[in-house]
Order: sequence, then C-alpha cells, then structure tokens
Amino acid sequence: MDKNNHRGKIILKRGKDQSLLRFHPWVFSGAVAKIEGEPQNGDVVDVFSAERALLGRGHFQKGSIMVRMLVWDDSEIDSHLWESRIKAALSERQSSLTSLSDGTTNCYRLVHGEGDYLPGLIVDIYGKVAVMQTHSAGMYASRKDIAEAIKTVFQGNIDAIYSKSTPIGTFVGDNDYLYKDESWNPVSKTEVLENSCRFWVDWENGQKTGFFLDQRDNRNLVGKLSKGKNVLNLFCYTGGFSVYAMKGGAIGCTSVDSSKTAIDACSDNLKLNGFESGCECICTDALDYLAKVEKGRYQLMIVDPPAFAKHLSAKPNALRAYKRLNAMAIGKVAPGGIVFTFSCSQVVDKNDFALAVFSAATIARRKVRIIARLTQPSDHPVDICHPEGEYLKGLVLYVE
Repeated sequence: MDKNNHRGKIILKRGKDQSLLRFHPWVFSGAVAKIEGEPQNGDVVDVFSAERALLGRGHFQKGSIMVRMLVWDDSEIDSHLWESRIKAALSERQSSLTSLSDGTTNCYRLVHGEGDYLPGLIVDIYGKVAVMQTHSAGMYASRKDIAEAIKTVFQGNIDAIYSKSTPIGTFVGDNDYLYKDESWNPVSKTEVLENSCRFWVDWENGQKTGFFLDQRDNRNLVGKLSKGKNVLNLFCYTGGFSVYAMKGGAIGCTSVDSSKTAIDACSDNLKLNGFESGCECICTDALDYLAKVEKGRYQLMIVDPPAFAKHLSAKPNALRAYKRLNAMAIGKVAPGGIVFTFSCSQVVDKNDFALAVFSAATIARRKVRIIARLTQPSDHPVDICHPEGEYLKGLVLYVE
C-alpha cells in the first residue's frame, strides 16, 4: 500500500503509549487524544505518541479497539507483509504439529490473529481448502491481497479460499470464494483427518470456520481417558469429543446439543468413523438433560459450552452460569469419575474460571481434585505481549 493511501493519523494521550512500546497490538479509543484526517473503517493509519513519535501503523476501526497494529515502524502494509507473515506461520505449524508430517492430520489453524501478528485475521486449513475469517474491517478490506499471499506461500497446493466475515458493530462483510482452482469440484464441505479421526467440515454453514480446531489436543486426552467408560458430551456441536471417546474405547457415548443441525452432523461423524452401536445423539437443552440424568450413569463428562460472556459486562452472569453448570456435572458424575470442563470466554480468565469451578464443587458437596489444566494447542499461539489471546481454559476434574 502506498503511503499516500494512509487516510489519517492517530495521536495518543500523554503516557498512553506505554502498552504500544511493549508491543501490545491494540489501541483503545480511550487512549486517543486526536484523530487527524478522516480515516474510514479499514483504512491504514499511523499512530503517534503525544510527543509525535511514530509508534507504527495499523487498521483503523471505530469502536472500543480503534487501531489494530500491524507494524511498529514505517513499513508498508503490502503483499510482502502478508506473504512473510503467512510463510512464517506455516513454517511454525510444520515444525510444531508432528501429526501434519505423519499424515494423520490435515486440518489446522494457519493464522491465529494476534498470535501470528495479524490481528483480526483467522485462517484455517481443511485439506486443500483455506477458510479465512475476518474480525476487522481492515482485514476484510485486505482479504483479496491476503488470498493472493496464501496462494503464493502454498505454491499451488490450495484448491479454494473461502472468506467469512464477522459482524463487528456496524461492520458486516460478505462471505464468498476468493479463489477456486479450475480443477476443483465445488463443494461446501469436505472430509478431514485429525489424529486419524475423520470429520465432515462445512465451512459455509458451520459455526466459525466449520470446526473447532482449538480442542484438538484436549479431544486427544479425552480419548486416552475414555476406555471402559460411559461418556456424556454436553454441547457436543459436531461430535469431536464423542468420536475421540469412542475411538479411545468408551463403552458408550451420549452427545447432547440444542441444535438439530449440530446433532445431525455429530451423528454423521460418528458413523463416518464406524461408531453407531452405543452412541446416542440427543437434540435438547444440555442443562435440562443434565438435570434429569441419573446420578452415576456416566463415568466421564465433557462440559464445553459456547462463550457465556463475549463482553466484560456479561462476565458476572457468565460466572454464575459456569458455577451452576459445573455444580450439576460434578453432582451427577459417577464416583471416581472425570469431568472435562471448559470456558472459551475471553473476558473470563483462568483464575475466574477455576474459582467458579471451586464454588461448583462446594455446592455439589463432593471432593474434587484438578488432575490437569488445559488450554489451546500450538497452532493457536499466544503473543506474550497480548495475554488476552489465551482464551481457551479447561480443567480435568477427578470426582471422588
């Protein structure tokens, strides 16, 4: 991008440059003293300290997070930047995910926003299809250039690139294919491998990019602990934990979700892996099901609800919801049973979540031990200067 296309300058209040000097990638609206020019959502802007020292450049967007920083100098936001960062992200995945090289996994997160120094951008790979999700107007505006960078980095080993946008405030973008290879047979979903488990992924109609790749390692652990157990998977979505539990030797698995579409996909994925006997997929409210289930029926439970709090104002209600849900699960699991419990709410940190689960154990009046603390896998990296990126929190509980 040419320097003349920079539509404005952001001048910070005195002392509000400290977080940027520590390379935190967000500029909050409350830190801004003055906007020079008339930048529009998605424009590249220069960010200056109160003393007019250039701090870097990023994407502008009206709202609480006013700028998402991309560079910390006067470098241009151009094809070189997109290609270099996507290339670095791919190299890291190829080094850290051994299951990619041994052929047992062909789906992974290629770009994880701030964790890969590309705030507002998610790119997931499903076989030879890249699914891009834009969480900012700037990344949405740059989506075609990013698609070209993906094609360049993958050197023709991509059949299609699909773009999904996430509504933020007044910003709503279109969903569309940015690239299709001439030989590619257009489909809206494909079969992928994850640790030799098989799943259908529907990127056009599914939640997020079609599959929750962030639970890969945690699903694997569920499989290792499921042998000989009757398993309950609450908020099952497309049945990832259910497939791993059955593959790990569970004697049975009940999958529960309020979405008929999710339950149908869960059933399809269990069948795809050869698991029908002993599997039950139920479309109902998870809390209602848990309230009615017989105590001791299940020896292992997975409690993986959607984000209860997407904004700080919702945090108190979210903590109450986590406490209630976990109290029910801890109260119903069999003696000597295991509960996997998760929170994907970014505004609920791991200490808040652990305290909610502690309170739940007190309410259930059962002895509970934490035997593992879980988080997101290596292809969902956390920039050390942006701890907010560690959104996934999990505990494995042993209930006496």
